Amino acid sequence: MSFSLADGVSIAQTGSGAVLLDERSGRYWQLNSSGARVLEKLLAGESVGEAGAAAASGTRVAPEKAAGDAAALLERLQAAGLVSR
Repeated sequence: MSFSLADGVSIAQTGSGAVLLDERSGRYWQLNSSGARVLEKLLAGESVGEAGAAAASGTRVAPEKAAGDAAALLERLQAAGLVSR
């Protein structure tokens, strides 16, 4: 399943993650480094499980927890209209 940023949404990498700008509303959304990595992987066409595993790589987070966290982030980004299929 492939995801993309919604029209009018831009992303900028920061030293601690990334910031999404919804140009339609003027709202900013800040992602920590794990969230930014999940979003990067999803935008590159990886699955939610793969994106979660990539974000958890090198940490003590269990793969199942990482996949659940990635799914929750994706759900919030979709609900906010920032990411679409």
